[in-house]
Amino acid sequence: MSASDASNPVRQLSDDRIVIAHGGGGELTRQLIARRFLPRLGNALLDPLTDSAVLDLGGRRLALTTDSYVVQPLKFPGGDIGRLAVSGTVNDLAVAGAVPIALTLGVIMEEGLSIELLDEIVASIAATAAEAGVAIATGDTKVIEHRRGDGLMINTAGVGEVRPEARLDARRIIAGDVLVCSGRIAEHGLAIMSAREGLAFTTELRSDVAPLNGLVAALFDSGVDLKFLRDPTRGGVAGVAADLAEDAKLTLELDESALPLSRVARHTAELLGIDPLVVANEGKLLAVVPESDADRLLAAMRNHPLGGHAAVIGRFVDAQPPLVELITRAGGRRIVQRPYGEELPRIC
Repeated sequence: MSASDASNPVRQLSDDRIVIAHGGGGELTRQLIARRFLPRLGNALLDPLTDSAVLDLGGRRLALTTDSYVVQPLKFPGGDIGRLAVSGTVNDLAVAGAVPIALTLGVIMEEGLSIELLDEIVASIAATAAEAGVAIATGDTKVIEHRRGDGLMINTAGVGEVRPEARLDARRIIAGDVLVCSGRIAEHGLAIMSAREGLAFTTELRSDVAPLNGLVAALFDSGVDLKFLRDPTRGGVAGVAADLAEDAKLTLELDESALPLSRVARHTAELLGIDPLVVANEGKLLAVVPESDADRLLAAMRNHPLGGHAAVIGRFVDAQPPLVELITRAGGRRIVQRPYGEELPRIC
């Protein structure tokens, strides 16, 4: 292998083995799904690859989603794997325009897990479900042999009823529409990294993990024309922005000076050499509305406890080919691409 190969993570990937980067929610994840899953499993419900599938059952629209959580460490500043599992699944339903109803809970425990820690996580699951107003309707437990010290993994599924007024579709986006972020980005992924062994960043940095269905309800109640909602988890804002430009067939211009980013998060990202745009969030959402609705949307967000730092961060323009461009503080431009793999593994 040449020196240039060693510096290029793309060239080091095996063609016949799964690597960590396949789970990062970026370009490698998309390729894995497109090449290995969709050819055999594809159908009208799965093919859109949205966070929740929408099932039309005799005039009622139900949203169905599932997710697995393998975060390390199990407890981190601002949350734990239990709060993350409930919030993540509730949020996938909420950004599909659904009112979450119930979740399943699958818990895989490793031999040797502390009962005290398990009790803490189950209590956190109960508290977060109550906060979100959802029931844990059914579940399953498994125990595996002691292997790598991961301790605990969780799988959840969720069901909710889609609001009659919800018309969320990136294909409805036109030039002039704006992208709004509900708050400060990158805090979850950076908080996880700060908690890992061998890293000692400031304890001011906390995960933003929270159920967003109350915030989403406030947005629908405001009467704005919501064209798109997404929680920017794996792949961060950059991943969602790339999806939007591709689906809307428009260029998305992001304003670096408008990005809500705390001082601590900015400094931590600089220390790690990581672009905050690619870092996962677990308590923020992105929304697209007509420019004429932007002020009303911002007011609705800022009146909610989880939207106090909401800001318009981008605008769609009719420029081809469709790209995501970051307008820097200095007035320059750089192309923002979907992350290829995963710079921060095991963060959700």
